[in-house]
Amino acid sequence: MAEIGPTRDEAGPGTDSSGLGPHLALRRQVAAWAACDPDPETRAELERLQAEHAWDELAERFSARLAFGTAGLRAALGAGPMRMNRLVVRTAAAGLVSFLQEQGHLEPLVVVGFDARHKSDIFAIDSAAVIAAAGGRAVLFERCGPTPLLAFAVRHLGADAGVMVTASHNPSTDNGYKVYLGDGAQLVSPHDIEVAKHIAAAGFEVALAAADDPAITVMAPSVSQAYVEAVVAQLTPGGARQLTIAYTALHGVGAETAADAFAAGGFPRAHVVVEQAEPDPSFPTVAFPNPEEPGALDRGLDLARAVGADVLLANDPDADRLGVAVPDGPQCWRVLTGDEIGVLLADHLLRHRDRQGERLVVTTVVSSRLLARLAAAHGVHYAETLTGFKWIVRPVIDNPTWRFVLGYEEALGFAVGAAVHDKDGIAAALVFAELVAECLVENITVSERLELLARQFGLHATAGYTLRFGAGSSGAAAAAAIMERMRVAPPGSLGGVAVSRREDLLTQPPPRRTDLLVWELADGARVLIRPSGTEPKLKVYLEVLEPVAPTAVGYHAARMAAQARLDALQTELAALLAPS
Repeated sequence: MAEIGPTRDEAGPGTDSSGLGPHLALRRQVAAWAACDPDPETRAELERLQAEHAWDELAERFSARLAFGTAGLRAALGAGPMRMNRLVVRTAAAGLVSFLQEQGHLEPLVVVGFDARHKSDIFAIDSAAVIAAAGGRAVLFERCGPTPLLAFAVRHLGADAGVMVTASHNPSTDNGYKVYLGDGAQLVSPHDIEVAKHIAAAGFEVALAAADDPAITVMAPSVSQAYVEAVVAQLTPGGARQLTIAYTALHGVGAETAADAFAAGGFPRAHVVVEQAEPDPSFPTVAFPNPEEPGALDRGLDLARAVGADVLLANDPDADRLGVAVPDGPQCWRVLTGDEIGVLLADHLLRHRDRQGERLVVTTVVSSRLLARLAAAHGVHYAETLTGFKWIVRPVIDNPTWRFVLGYEEALGFAVGAAVHDKDGIAAALVFAELVAECLVENITVSERLELLARQFGLHATAGYTLRFGAGSSGAAAAAAIMERMRVAPPGSLGGVAVSRREDLLTQPPPRRTDLLVWELADGARVLIRPSGTEPKLKVYLEVLEPVAPTAVGYHAARMAAQARLDALQTELAALLAPS
């Protein structure tokens, strides 16, 4: 078969009768890819790009192969090895089976799940067919479902691996491919490197089993039932359950499973944003299907006000993340940050669940430092990891005798208990609903619960923002250029406060090594900057510390001061990090 990736002997300009000699090698790569591509849509896309002489775009698409990032493979849908398509997926499945067989799983059992994004079902069916043809066994979702169900099913079924076809909260143009091993956690080094080697060796001519091959089975409904039971088991026995819930699935796959879990947990039926309840891969009512994004919760907030809800709970499209908003005065609502949700969940669980044995809470280096102080106050183990739940669950797996209470990342990812070795927006929604119901019993608001924590530990106010760049390698290059500039010429002060400590995690040994800059300021504030592992963008994280005066207005004054400080830092950093 002809080479599909770039080759050294064809890298230079060729000649041909069309006068497009400099693109001869590229056109050969495109032709080789098209010869293997099973999808008429992506083959037609390549023909159109060539007819339009879109050589720069084609060169970018064929510049390399997708690599495992923070959450597996993820990219825009389209033709070529740098996009998500059927050929990339088939090769990934073949490489995964080859890796598993090398590890001694000669007939590996792989659970294959998918969400409702464009082509997710096709990618999942292709994966199952490749697994079966290679000598493995595939258990396929009967229909689209949540990512935490897939992570749960891997361990519940004793599988050797799992695949989830999803791009989580990315734009509608994207799709992705998450890979889990038998421990129910996503790939980490060195396994991700080894799987990538097997994918590269697999080639693009991949065998497929027939749809009715007995090695391909459909996952039984009992697995979903077991997942719901495991989620409900994270609640406090006899805990409060009476409250009014507003819920939105943001056009994703979470609504049905969340409803089952709320019912099994003894909660009243939630009021659901009807126009966002059914899966829709185009996400017609939101610009970005991410509860973090401004405007994403607007319809949910409208419903919450209309029904007099005590809380708004929102899952992202594959239901592994949770957004929360709570009343904060008459007709006023407060959208909580990921750090606020995480610390509230930790405080609730540490106060109400069984205190016997050694307990563990985990968060990431870019999350608030408040969880460490809370853990110390409760005398429980605390671990801090790199970003991504593939890292957050490692202390859980490495310390099986400790009882895992909570792991969270500020990007609205939460794991409650050890039933799922990944973030789980449905389990977190149930426990947060219990937390709100308890506040109602105690005649306290969620904001007042946060105030109590701030009075005990000081106000830890966090914020984040994103710098987005163009798609593909050009966007990644722009982000990398800014990171390099900040390494060479970092600021000496921000907002008139000296930068007292700098850390570049690229200089650290594994497993702490990652592309992240940390700047600590003399007043206790902190700035962290890193490129995203799933999209062409830079993510900036801010944290400021404010003491809370022991007066009635002390907390309000601290919140005002912290917000002013965050706003000033963001303004200064936006100018500092602007592309040159």
